Amino acid sequence: MTTQAPTFIQPLQSVVALEGSAATFEAQISGVPVPEVSWFRDGQVLSAAALPGIQISFSEGRAVLMIPAVTAAHSGRFSVRATNGAGQATSTAELLVTAETAPPNFIQRLQSMTVRQGSRVRLDVRVTGIPTPVVKFYREGAEIQSSADFQILHEGDRYSLLIAEAFPEDSGTYSVSATNSSGRATSTAELLVQGEEEAVPAKKTKTIVSTAQIPQIRQTRVEKKIEARYEAAAATMAIRVEEGAVAEHLRHKTPPRVPPKPTSKSPTSTLVSKVAGTRQQSPSPVRHVKAPTPTPVR
Repeated sequence: MTTQAPTFIQPLQSVVALEGSAATFEAQISGVPVPEVSWFRDGQVLSAAALPGIQISFSEGRAVLMIPAVTAAHSGRFSVRATNGAGQATSTAELLVTAETAPPNFIQRLQSMTVRQGSRVRLDVRVTGIPTPVVKFYREGAEIQSSADFQILHEGDRYSLLIAEAFPEDSGTYSVSATNSSGRATSTAELLVQGEEEAVPAKKTKTIVSTAQIPQIRQTRVEKKIEARYEAAAATMAIRVEEGAVAEHLRHKTPPRVPPKPTSKSPTSTLVSKVAGTRQQSPSPVRHVKAPTPTPVR
């Protein structure tokens, strides 16, 4: 049979109690075989005879010591020891009895958050008060009990709700209440758990090729290259055949008749022609010069 030394899943927490009120110490213990539990106050073994009125219990790993009505004489250092054949473990906390009171006050409130499905979620608060408040967690108004899926932790003035693995159905309104004889305080926040299709983008897949497939892949690539070259050559040949057919068709086709262009005369040519015609039609007149009359010789 496998054995396991005692372990404190939830150790003792110090308590501030109002005089005349109840004070409770609680611890969660695991171990195989089931440990034996002993309580101590300032190093002395506690018993009903040593401290009248105390109530001590241990069931399913939960060890509890409760003092119904505390007085200043009850203040001190309380310890619980768990022992089995594999070893032992001890947890210790303080009890402070006071006549003063203070209502619960959240010095750290719940915070809203958005997480992905499968994430581990931790909701924390810190709360003070005299006497020490009783703190409870709720989802949509229903109290959450500590379990394997939802674990409630208490350490000093910090209270935590742990969700081991969140799913979309865990989304909702979460709240914490802290109550003592002087009052009550609450803190509320929203938790949104997104499903995989909402929060996780599609991943690019990678093809893993074994060494036995490499020759076949290379052959396929060569065949594809040859096929591509053949298709390119066929396309080029088709283009050339089509160009030759077009050229042959144009060679046998009668070219269109182009009418002669009309001869245009410039104003300068017309003027020169007119001048030339005028000179031919009206030649310069011939002048007849009369010879001088000879003088008679005497």
